[in-house]
Amino acid sequence: MANSSEYTPPKVWKWIGEHGGEFAKINRPIAGATHDKELAVGKHPLQLHSLGTPNGVKVTVMLEELLALGHSGAEYDAYLINIGEGDQFSSGFVEINPNSKIPAMVDHSTPSPTRIFESGAILLYLAEKFGAFIPTDGTGRTECMSWLFWQMGSAPYLGGGFGHFYAYAPTKIEYCIDRFSMEVKRQLDVLDKHLADKTYMAADMYSIADMAIWAWYGQLVLGRLYEGSAEFLDVKSYTHVVRWASEIDAREAVKRGCMVNSPRGELHTQLHERHDASDFDTKTQDKIGEKS
Repeated sequence: MANSSEYTPPKVWKWIGEHGGEFAKINRPIAGATHDKELAVGKHPLQLHSLGTPNGVKVTVMLEELLALGHSGAEYDAYLINIGEGDQFSSGFVEINPNSKIPAMVDHSTPSPTRIFESGAILLYLAEKFGAFIPTDGTGRTECMSWLFWQMGSAPYLGGGFGHFYAYAPTKIEYCIDRFSMEVKRQLDVLDKHLADKTYMAADMYSIADMAIWAWYGQLVLGRLYEGSAEFLDVKSYTHVVRWASEIDAREAVKRGCMVNSPRGELHTQLHERHDASDFDTKTQDKIGEKS
Protein backbone atom coordinates (compact mmCIF):
# COMPACT_ATOMS: atom_id res chain seq x y z
CA MET A 1 0.00 0.00 0.00
CA ALA A 2 1.30 3.46 -0.88
CA ASN A 3 2.29 5.72 1.98
CA SER A 4 -0.04 8.59 2.85
CA SER A 5 0.44 11.62 5.02
CA GLU A 6 -0.15 11.00 8.69
CA TYR A 7 -3.13 12.53 10.42
CA THR A 8 -3.20 12.98 14.17
CA PRO A 9 -6.78 13.41 15.43
CA PRO A 10 -7.31 16.28 17.86
CA LYS A 11 -8.55 15.52 21.36
CA VAL A 12 -11.92 17.08 20.46
CA TRP A 13 -13.14 17.14 16.87
CA LYS A 14 -14.61 20.43 15.64
CA TRP A 15 -16.52 21.27 12.49
CA ILE A 16 -14.47 23.85 10.63
CA GLY A 17 -16.40 24.06 7.38
CA GLU A 18 -17.51 22.15 4.32
CA HIS A 19 -15.71 18.91 3.56
CA GLY A 20 -16.67 15.50 2.27
CA GLY A 21 -16.21 15.58 -1.48
CA GLU A 22 -19.21 15.81 -3.78
CA PHE A 23 -21.70 16.10 -0.91
CA ALA A 24 -19.76 18.63 1.15
CA LYS A 25 -22.50 21.27 1.00
CA ILE A 26 -25.10 19.03 2.65
CA ASN A 27 -22.87 17.39 5.27
CA ARG A 28 -23.13 18.87 8.73
CA PRO A 29 -22.85 17.53 12.28
CA ILE A 30 -26.20 18.88 13.49
CA ALA A 31 -29.83 17.95 12.88
CA GLY A 32 -32.94 20.01 12.28
CA ALA A 33 -34.42 22.26 9.62
CA THR A 34 -32.43 24.92 7.82
CA HIS A 35 -35.41 26.64 6.23
CA ASP A 36 -39.19 26.77 6.35
CA LYS A 37 -41.04 25.03 3.57
CA GLU A 38 -44.19 22.95 3.65
CA LEU A 39 -44.38 19.71 1.70
CA ALA A 40 -46.92 19.34 -1.07
CA VAL A 41 -49.85 16.99 -0.45
CA GLY A 42 -51.45 15.19 -3.38
CA LYS A 43 -54.74 13.37 -3.81
CA HIS A 44 -53.75 9.87 -2.68
CA PRO A 45 -53.52 8.65 0.91
CA LEU A 46 -49.87 7.63 0.47
CA GLN A 47 -47.53 10.59 0.08
CA LEU A 48 -43.90 9.80 -0.76
CA HIS A 49 -41.06 12.31 -0.63
CA SER A 50 -37.96 10.75 -2.08
CA LEU A 51 -35.22 10.55 -4.69
CA GLY A 52 -34.28 7.73 -7.07
CA THR A 53 -31.27 6.56 -5.10
CA PRO A 54 -31.09 2.88 -4.07
CA ASN A 55 -32.93 3.63 -0.83
CA GLY A 56 -35.63 5.52 -2.69
CA VAL A 57 -35.94 2.83 -5.37
CA LYS A 58 -36.77 0.21 -2.74
CA VAL A 59 -40.01 2.00 -1.89
CA THR A 60 -41.16 2.97 -5.38
CA VAL A 61 -40.57 -0.60 -6.56
CA MET A 62 -42.66 -1.88 -3.64
CA LEU A 63 -45.49 0.54 -4.42
CA GLU A 64 -45.50 -0.36 -8.11
CA GLU A 65 -45.42 -4.07 -7.27
CA LEU A 66 -48.42 -3.63 -4.96
CA LEU A 67 -50.32 -1.82 -7.70
CA ALA A 68 -49.41 -4.54 -10.20
CA LEU A 69 -50.83 -7.07 -7.75
CA GLY A 70 -54.14 -5.20 -7.73
CA HIS A 71 -53.88 -3.24 -4.47
CA SER A 72 -55.55 0.00 -5.54
CA GLY A 73 -55.02 1.44 -2.06
CA ALA A 74 -51.32 1.60 -2.85
CA GLU A 75 -51.83 4.48 -5.29
CA TYR A 76 -49.48 7.23 -4.30
CA ASP A 77 -48.14 10.69 -4.97
CA ALA A 78 -44.35 10.87 -5.24
CA TYR A 79 -42.48 14.14 -4.91
CA LEU A 80 -38.80 14.56 -5.73
CA ILE A 81 -36.51 15.66 -2.90
CA ASN A 82 -33.35 17.22 -4.31
CA ILE A 83 -30.80 16.32 -1.65
CA GLY A 84 -28.07 18.25 -3.47
CA GLU A 85 -30.07 21.43 -2.92
CA GLY A 86 -30.88 20.58 0.70
CA ASP A 87 -34.62 19.88 0.27
CA GLN A 88 -34.32 17.26 3.02
CA PHE A 89 -33.61 20.02 5.53
CA SER A 90 -36.90 21.85 4.97
CA SER A 91 -39.19 22.16 7.99
CA GLY A 92 -41.83 20.04 6.24
CA PHE A 93 -39.45 17.19 5.50
CA VAL A 94 -37.85 17.25 8.94
CA GLU A 95 -41.34 16.99 10.43
CA ILE A 96 -41.82 13.57 8.83
CA ASN A 97 -38.20 12.47 9.09
CA PRO A 98 -36.11 14.12 11.84
CA ASN A 99 -33.07 12.32 10.38
CA SER A 100 -33.36 14.30 7.10
CA LYS A 101 -32.80 11.29 4.83
CA ILE A 102 -34.89 10.02 1.94
CA PRO A 103 -37.26 8.27 1.61
CA ALA A 104 -40.03 9.48 3.90
CA MET A 105 -43.73 8.75 3.65
CA VAL A 106 -47.01 9.88 5.19
CA ASP A 107 -50.09 7.65 5.21
CA HIS A 108 -53.24 9.78 5.35
CA SER A 109 -55.59 6.77 5.39
CA THR A 110 -55.08 6.30 9.14
CA PRO A 111 -57.18 8.11 11.81
CA SER A 112 -54.38 10.66 12.06
CA PRO A 113 -51.57 10.90 9.49
CA THR A 114 -48.88 8.28 10.07
CA ARG A 115 -45.30 9.19 9.25
CA ILE A 116 -42.86 6.46 8.27
CA PHE A 117 -39.15 6.97 7.67
CA GLU A 118 -36.22 4.65 6.96
CA SER A 119 -36.62 2.56 3.79
CA GLY A 120 -36.75 -0.77 5.60
CA ALA A 121 -39.47 0.48 7.92
CA ILE A 122 -41.50 1.73 4.95
CA LEU A 123 -41.19 -1.63 3.18
CA LEU A 124 -42.33 -3.48 6.28
CA TYR A 125 -45.17 -1.03 6.88
CA LEU A 126 -46.50 -1.46 3.35
CA ALA A 127 -46.07 -5.26 3.41
CA GLU A 128 -48.11 -5.49 6.61
CA LYS A 129 -50.68 -2.92 5.51
CA PHE A 130 -51.47 -4.78 2.29
CA GLY A 131 -50.55 -8.32 3.34
CA ALA A 132 -48.18 -8.80 0.41
CA PHE A 133 -44.54 -9.59 -0.37
CA ILE A 134 -43.85 -10.97 3.08
CA PRO A 135 -44.10 -14.64 4.10
CA THR A 136 -47.03 -15.46 6.38
CA ASP A 137 -45.49 -18.39 8.23
CA GLY A 138 -43.23 -17.69 11.18
CA THR A 139 -40.10 -19.28 9.78
CA GLY A 140 -40.41 -17.61 6.39
CA ARG A 141 -41.20 -14.23 7.91
CA THR A 142 -38.19 -14.46 10.20
CA GLU A 143 -35.91 -15.34 7.28
CA CYS A 144 -37.31 -12.40 5.32
CA MET A 145 -36.72 -10.04 8.26
CA SER A 146 -33.19 -11.34 8.73
CA TRP A 147 -32.26 -10.54 5.12
CA LEU A 148 -34.07 -7.18 5.20
CA PHE A 149 -32.10 -6.13 8.26
CA TRP A 150 -28.93 -7.62 6.74
CA GLN A 151 -29.33 -5.17 3.90
CA MET A 152 -30.03 -2.24 6.19
CA GLY A 153 -26.91 -3.01 8.18
CA SER A 154 -24.67 -3.87 5.23
CA ALA A 155 -25.49 -1.14 2.70
CA PRO A 156 -23.57 1.61 4.55
CA TYR A 157 -20.39 -0.31 3.70
CA LEU A 158 -21.40 -0.24 0.03
CA GLY A 159 -22.76 3.29 -0.22
CA GLY A 160 -21.15 5.30 2.53
CA GLY A 161 -17.94 3.28 2.50
CA PHE A 162 -17.00 1.88 -0.89
CA GLY A 163 -19.13 4.26 -2.94
CA HIS A 164 -17.90 7.34 -1.12
CA PHE A 165 -14.19 6.59 -1.28
CA TYR A 166 -14.26 5.03 -4.77
CA ALA A 167 -16.50 7.59 -6.48
CA TYR A 168 -17.04 10.75 -4.43
CA ALA A 169 -14.13 11.47 -2.08
CA PRO A 170 -11.95 14.40 -3.16
CA THR A 171 -8.84 12.23 -2.78
CA LYS A 172 -8.36 8.57 -3.73
CA ILE A 173 -7.09 6.86 -0.59
CA GLU A 174 -5.82 3.34 -1.23
CA TYR A 175 -6.37 2.09 2.30
CA CYS A 176 -10.01 3.24 2.36
CA ILE A 177 -10.84 1.86 -1.09
CA ASP A 178 -9.16 -1.46 -0.27
CA ARG A 179 -10.91 -1.72 3.10
CA PHE A 180 -14.40 -1.19 1.74
CA SER A 181 -13.84 -3.13 -1.50
CA MET A 182 -12.92 -6.15 0.59
CA GLU A 183 -16.10 -5.85 2.64
CA VAL A 184 -18.37 -5.32 -0.38
CA LYS A 185 -16.88 -8.37 -2.09
CA ARG A 186 -17.42 -10.39 1.08
CA GLN A 187 -21.06 -9.30 1.08
CA LEU A 188 -21.45 -10.23 -2.58
CA ASP A 189 -20.00 -13.63 -1.74
CA VAL A 190 -22.54 -14.02 1.07
CA LEU A 191 -25.33 -13.34 -1.42
CA ASP A 192 -23.84 -15.54 -4.12
CA LYS A 193 -23.56 -18.55 -1.81
CA HIS A 194 -27.09 -18.00 -0.50
CA LEU A 195 -28.61 -17.70 -3.99
CA ALA A 196 -26.75 -20.72 -5.37
CA ASP A 197 -29.75 -22.96 -4.73
CA LYS A 198 -32.51 -20.38 -4.18
CA THR A 199 -34.59 -18.30 -6.55
CA TYR A 200 -35.19 -15.52 -4.04
CA MET A 201 -33.78 -14.40 -0.73
CA ALA A 202 -36.42 -15.81 1.61
CA ALA A 203 -38.96 -18.64 1.69
CA ASP A 204 -38.64 -19.16 -2.08
CA MET A 205 -40.88 -16.15 -2.71
CA TYR A 206 -40.23 -12.68 -4.06
CA SER A 207 -40.40 -10.39 -1.04
CA ILE A 208 -39.43 -7.07 0.47
CA ALA A 209 -36.05 -8.64 1.25
CA ASP A 210 -35.39 -8.99 -2.49
CA MET A 211 -36.55 -5.43 -3.19
CA ALA A 212 -34.30 -3.98 -0.51
CA ILE A 213 -31.22 -5.96 -1.49
CA TRP A 214 -31.75 -5.59 -5.26
CA ALA A 215 -31.89 -1.80 -5.04
CA TRP A 216 -28.28 -1.81 -3.82
CA TYR A 217 -26.51 -5.04 -4.74
CA GLY A 218 -28.64 -5.92 -7.75
CA GLN A 219 -28.02 -2.56 -9.35
CA LEU A 220 -24.34 -2.85 -8.43
CA VAL A 221 -23.87 -6.09 -10.36
CA LEU A 222 -25.92 -4.68 -13.24
CA GLY A 223 -23.38 -1.86 -13.52
CA ARG A 224 -25.61 1.01 -12.38
CA LEU A 225 -23.78 2.16 -9.27
CA TYR A 226 -20.53 4.12 -9.33
CA GLU A 227 -18.99 4.30 -12.81
CA GLY A 228 -16.41 1.59 -13.35
CA SER A 229 -17.21 -0.20 -10.10
CA ALA A 230 -18.71 -3.32 -11.70
CA GLU A 231 -15.43 -4.08 -13.46
CA PHE A 232 -13.36 -3.00 -10.46
CA LEU A 233 -15.22 -5.43 -8.16
CA ASP A 234 -15.40 -8.19 -10.80
CA VAL A 235 -19.14 -8.50 -10.22
CA LYS A 236 -19.61 -10.94 -13.13
CA SER A 237 -17.89 -13.60 -11.03
CA TYR A 238 -20.89 -13.63 -8.68
CA THR A 239 -22.99 -15.57 -11.16
CA HIS A 240 -25.90 -16.39 -8.86
CA VAL A 241 -26.28 -12.76 -7.83
CA VAL A 242 -26.20 -11.68 -11.47
CA ARG A 243 -28.89 -14.24 -12.36
CA TRP A 244 -31.12 -13.09 -9.49
CA ALA A 245 -30.54 -9.40 -10.24
CA SER A 246 -31.35 -9.84 -13.94
CA GLU A 247 -34.59 -11.69 -13.23
CA ILE A 248 -35.81 -8.98 -10.86
CA ASP A 249 -34.70 -6.26 -13.27
CA ALA A 250 -37.01 -7.74 -15.93
CA ARG A 251 -40.13 -7.19 -13.82
CA GLU A 252 -42.33 -4.38 -15.21
CA ALA A 253 -43.07 -2.98 -11.75
CA VAL A 254 -39.34 -2.78 -11.05
CA LYS A 255 -38.77 -0.88 -14.28
CA ARG A 256 -41.49 1.61 -13.32
CA GLY A 257 -40.24 1.92 -9.77
CA CYS A 258 -36.78 2.82 -11.01
CA MET A 259 -38.22 5.68 -13.06
CA VAL A 260 -40.03 7.42 -10.19
CA ASN A 261 -38.14 10.37 -8.68
CA SER A 262 -35.17 9.57 -10.93
CA PRO A 263 -33.17 12.71 -11.85
CA ARG A 264 -30.60 10.98 -14.04
CA GLY A 265 -30.33 8.71 -17.04
CA GLU A 266 -32.11 9.00 -20.39
CA LEU A 267 -34.99 11.46 -20.28
CA HIS A 268 -37.63 8.85 -21.09
CA THR A 269 -36.63 6.96 -17.92
CA GLN A 270 -37.07 9.97 -15.62
CA LEU A 271 -40.43 10.58 -13.93
CA HIS A 272 -39.63 13.31 -11.43
CA GLU A 273 -43.11 13.30 -9.88
CA ARG A 274 -45.68 10.54 -10.01
CA HIS A 275 -49.37 11.11 -9.27
CA ASP A 276 -51.13 8.63 -11.59
CA ALA A 277 -50.21 5.48 -13.48
CA SER A 278 -50.71 7.40 -16.72
CA ASP A 279 -47.79 9.68 -15.80
CA PHE A 280 -45.37 7.01 -17.07
CA ASP A 281 -46.77 7.61 -20.55
CA THR A 282 -47.29 11.36 -20.45
CA LYS A 283 -45.01 13.05 -17.91
CA THR A 284 -41.52 11.61 -18.26
CA GLN A 285 -38.87 14.26 -18.84
CA ASP A 286 -38.73 13.67 -22.59
CA LYS A 287 -42.52 14.25 -22.84
CA ILE A 288 -42.42 17.35 -20.66
CA GLY A 289 -39.61 18.70 -22.81
CA GLU A 290 -41.66 18.20 -25.93
CA LYS A 291 -44.50 20.27 -24.47
CA SER A 292 -42.37 23.14 -23.21
